Amino acid sequence: MNNPNYISSIVKILENPNRKSFNNTILVTKFRAQLPQTHNTRIVNLIFWGNLAKTVDKYYQVNDYILIEGYLSLKNKQLLNTVKSNSKKVEITVLKVYPFSNRLIGKK
Repeated sequence: MNNPNYISSIVKILENPNRKSFNNTILVTKFRAQLPQTHNTRIVNLIFWGNLAKTVDKYYQVNDYILIEGYLSLKNKQLLNTVKSNSKKVEITVLKVYPFSNRLIGKK
């Protein structure tokens, strides 16, 4: 049976990776990316752990397209750090990443 939260998609990197480490042992890289759609552009947060976090930080940059596979989750947005709203932000914990050529996608 397939997991309904597993996603595979091509995304465009929108910002420079934000790299952090926990206890100086576990590396985490986060950044925002755009799902390519013709209507209603969607922005998602990507999270990479461990060696994959190092690889992404080293080889990919803003405006690159990558093919990702991972698990989708929804988090509540907080306004002014106190009030929870009904809107959600989409996060994808990425398990696999592959380079994708910009030449294959029509640049505008």
